[in-house]
Amino acid sequence: MSSATVETRTGHQNPIGWLWRHFRVFRRTRPFWGGLLAMIAGVPILYFPYAHLALGSVTIAMSTTAGAGSLLIGLLMMILGLTGWFQPAVRVFAGIATILLTLVSIPMSNLAGFGMALLPGLIGGGLLVSWAPLPEPEAAVAESVAAESAVAEAAVAESAVAETAAAEAPTAKLPAQAEPKEQAAAADPEEAR
Repeated sequence: MSSATVETRTGHQNPIGWLWRHFRVFRRTRPFWGGLLAMIAGVPILYFPYAHLALGSVTIAMSTTAGAGSLLIGLLMMILGLTGWFQPAVRVFAGIATILLTLVSIPMSNLAGFGMALLPGLIGGGLLVSWAPLPEPEAAVAESVAAESAVAEAAVAESAVAETAAAEAPTAKLPAQAEPKEQAAAADPEEAR
């Protein structure tokens, strides 16, 4: 029994394959990478003002008076990334707001999380702004079928015009052409004898 003759099981599908297919559809129908980078950029902006970093036996506290601003900027960037995922219609607003918040975070929150949020925030905002949905597959198929039918109709019309032109064209005999023998014999019966 070859694998070509085996029927596929529709009732028992691989749950990991099902999850991966649905994730792929989710990822392709929205600005996934732009939203992910916007959320990643929000993490260092949110983290560093409240973190106590230990270098050996020395504890460094980065908390400043801009801690509330960093909290607000970091949370807003994460929310804008999620908004880009779940509301693709407002992706341009989310992208522009992400870029502006990234630039505002440079002076407000420790140089944009020590520069770790700068590139992901700018790139993520740019990806959110520039993303556009793909055309519907049914519309693309309908357009290609319409284009093919238009080409076929044009070819039929050209052949019909060529046939009518050939049928209506006068056929003139040149002096050098001789009449077929049968027509010549039928035309002059006396000369044929």
